[in-house]
Amino acid sequence: MEGLLSRCRALPTLATCSHQLSGYVPHRCYHCDPERGKRLVLSRMFQPQNLREDQVLSLEGRSDDLTCKSQRLMQQVGLIYPASPGCYHLLPYTVRAMEKLQRVIDQEMQAIGGQKVNMPSLSPAELWRATNRWDLMGKELLRLRDRHGKEYCLGPTHEEAVTALVASQKTLSYRQLPFLLYQVTRKFRDEPRPRFGLLRGREFYMKDMYTFDSSPEAARQTYGLVCGAYSSLFRRLGLRCIRVQADVGSIGGTASHEFQLPADIGEDRFAVCPSCGFSANMETLRLSQTDCPACQSPLTEARGIEVGHTFYLGTKYSSIFNAQFTDAQGRPCPAEMGCYGLGVTRILAAAIEVLSTEDCIRWPGLLAPYQVCLIPPKKGSKEEVATELTGHLYDLITEAVPQLRGEVLLDDRTHRTIGNRLKDANKFGYPFVIIAGKRALEDPAHFEVWSQNTGEVVFLTREGVTEFLSQVQVV
Repeated sequence: MEGLLSRCRALPTLATCSHQLSGYVPHRCYHCDPERGKRLVLSRMFQPQNLREDQVLSLEGRSDDLTCKSQRLMQQVGLIYPASPGCYHLLPYTVRAMEKLQRVIDQEMQAIGGQKVNMPSLSPAELWRATNRWDLMGKELLRLRDRHGKEYCLGPTHEEAVTALVASQKTLSYRQLPFLLYQVTRKFRDEPRPRFGLLRGREFYMKDMYTFDSSPEAARQTYGLVCGAYSSLFRRLGLRCIRVQADVGSIGGTASHEFQLPADIGEDRFAVCPSCGFSANMETLRLSQTDCPACQSPLTEARGIEVGHTFYLGTKYSSIFNAQFTDAQGRPCPAEMGCYGLGVTRILAAAIEVLSTEDCIRWPGLLAPYQVCLIPPKKGSKEEVATELTGHLYDLITEAVPQLRGEVLLDDRTHRTIGNRLKDANKFGYPFVIIAGKRALEDPAHFEVWSQNTGEVVFLTREGVTEFLSQVQVV
């Protein structure tokens, strides 16, 4: 981005104000499909804001319950709104960011052969009793009965359901494997103490993938493939996640790894060896172990937020549900399985937690709800004549930079000063803020372009603005 800014500073001033306004027909401002030539305006956004910190309260009305930065900021700017303990309304900006995150996940999962499915949230009790997890999960499993007395749970995970689904296909051949089936759906867990906003709730979104292979060797290869896709995902998001050895817990299997995002508020403790790269959740190490089990160098301890978890299951579930395939000799064999989770809402909140300042949200570039915020002059100010130029620039960006259609927002609250709106834009974390200030009256007009993630500011003509924004990556 620094190189891009350097090139933009050198861009020639190509246009005059008269050229900028010639042939310009004003558009009406609506929150509608930008493909139809109408603009997205901030005043029409549904976004309950409490931009003063002392106005932000928890569901119980206590500000001291807002125990982490991401929860406080997300409620402050209207990204989430508490509904009940551990449950939140996800508001329009958050839904946009979630949809973008899901697109990145889809790209990474489908690049390794993943096929997307969607399984019911309601899971019959008999499936869970077959694996003994109906009792093993204890009170964390949300249970209910229908009008006929049949028992269900609201699934926190879907190992039983997906294995029963594959088992129902009676004529599978080894030639058809591997299957990599995944979904992105709501999950439910009766947390005893929900906290930290979207980081630990009772209802959340998760990407869960389940793989079926014909041999342990093939299953381990698939395991490495999925872990590699996870690493690629976090690199694209600019998140420095660490893969650590972990306990298999109630899901079971013979191997497990967590993807930890280092953070001071993280509830997990893990150890890393600076010498050889060994890493593990502290739960898997001996209580007094301070040296690396691989090279005996001193271990470094850190705290992290678990944003992904992978398990090699073997035949734990396939043998119970008879999820079988026919091998090359025509013999029935249980499939070798793996399961792989990504906390979708948790990734979003965790990214905000580690990237943001105390006062302002910062997003992974690909996930920002809107990439660009345009701020026209205040009504009645000396610069008000440049208001039309701002609208013209909006239209030019959406026409000249196709990937930004639907990504540009016009802050039309012109009763407020530019400074006040810039402060809000900084808090919301739009990656790029473009202001029509005093230099918009020059010939040619120059717009003030803020790159929020680097803190750099440049003044560009409208052609310079479009060339600058043409390098922005979206998903």
